[in-house]
Amino acid sequence: MNSPFPASSTGRARLRPLAVLLAVFAAGAVAVSAPARAQNADRARDFLSESRPQRDSRMKWWRDARFGMFIHWGVYSVPAGVYQGKAVPGIGEWIQANAAIPAEEYQKFPPQFNPVEFNAKEWVRIAKDAGMKYIVITSKHHDGFALFDSKATYWDIVDATPYGRDVLQALSRECKKAGIKFCVYYSILDWRHSAQRRDLQSQSGVGSYASNLMKEGRKAEYVEFMKTQLRELLENYDPAVLWFDGEWVNWWTEADGKNLYSYLRSLKPDLIVNNRIGKGRKGMEGLSKEGGYAGDFGTPEQQIPPTGLPGVDWESCMTMNDTWGFKSDDQNWKSSTTLIRNLVDIASKGGNFLLNVGPTAQGKIPAPSVERLADVGRWTKVNGEAIYGTHASPFAQQLPWGRVTSRKGKLYLHVFDWPKDGKLTISGMGSRVKKAYLLADHSRLTASQTGQDLSITLPAAAPDPAVTVIVLDVDGDPSASASR
Repeated sequence: MNSPFPASSTGRARLRPLAVLLAVFAAGAVAVSAPARAQNADRARDFLSESRPQRDSRMKWWRDARFGMFIHWGVYSVPAGVYQGKAVPGIGEWIQANAAIPAEEYQKFPPQFNPVEFNAKEWVRIAKDAGMKYIVITSKHHDGFALFDSKATYWDIVDATPYGRDVLQALSRECKKAGIKFCVYYSILDWRHSAQRRDLQSQSGVGSYASNLMKEGRKAEYVEFMKTQLRELLENYDPAVLWFDGEWVNWWTEADGKNLYSYLRSLKPDLIVNNRIGKGRKGMEGLSKEGGYAGDFGTPEQQIPPTGLPGVDWESCMTMNDTWGFKSDDQNWKSSTTLIRNLVDIASKGGNFLLNVGPTAQGKIPAPSVERLADVGRWTKVNGEAIYGTHASPFAQQLPWGRVTSRKGKLYLHVFDWPKDGKLTISGMGSRVKKAYLLADHSRLTASQTGQDLSITLPAAAPDPAVTVIVLDVDGDPSASASR
């Protein structure tokens, strides 16, 4: 091969052989002896049988946060959806699969990846100003390319690009300064690693990548490679969440997910892990806890469950346009109003909203994303009380004019459709309303209650055309008092 890089993702042994050996040994050392295996099994049972108070304490910050930024970024931003002069259908980060790009061709992209305009402080500012409380960035996507300095491979931003700097280190540092939780995405599927191969029996080029097969006898090797990288992520960047993906391949099992979950929690007991570490999600719909699947929260993708996922922690991940990774021809942007209402809708059903940006190869978050996030931020600055740390609506049905969130002593009425007659009505109020007012300026509103029926007199026009929030101060816990 005349290319500068060999096909194996373990090829960094040429550059740092001792570091590679030590890293792999560290990842696998816990399984050296039978007593150690027994100790690990006991520890695994401890993490998988966590008490409710322990879980509630570990999950509290995440449940309160409600809103985070997803960042899909990697060398796929170089072609930006175009290969050999032609636009490639599908999402940007899947271009290697969608265009069936051979490995020797795909490895030409890292030398072109030089994001000199990347500014970690600016990215964190954009997220914080939008009202986001955490950031999840792709440390390694399906193409196997790492955005961090990994000792397990040279196929990373430090060794394989002219940029030569660790963007995860910079971003984690800025998140800590700003009080934003730093989190990382990691793909179980790996198109680059030599232990895996394409499914040549697949009926489509995409499917052959999507259903990658494991080579005979090499699964243990790949799992140790993953553990090495994941340990690097935990030790060097201290992420609050590990967000897995690519778990759908047949060679990865629920038992594998539980073992990996326990291993990671043994390294960092307060770590939060999504359900895609195992087999707990159903398509794009999130998670069913029945059966005791590994992971802490469900992951609906590009959708909001009609009634949420009662009894389950969950997070809807969603794009602003049609792609996750940057794609130059995708201008199908959701409006700011839609994004604000999605945030409200998700919070009203007890979930979190993980909203994606796909930076360019130069390291810039696209201007339409920045503009929309600024709009969302202006809304959250005024109305954040009605989102952060709130609970799902206590009403059994969604109210026709909007959504409801709650906390002890308060109901927040998020009005999407302003009543033309100036009267907002609610049936099924189970507690006495003491006061009604606009959250934006605390202007008092007239409220009339007869039994469980409430009527509120509103201004002629909606103060905020996207979503206006009305606060009801109520007796007791509204989650226990509204009619269900």
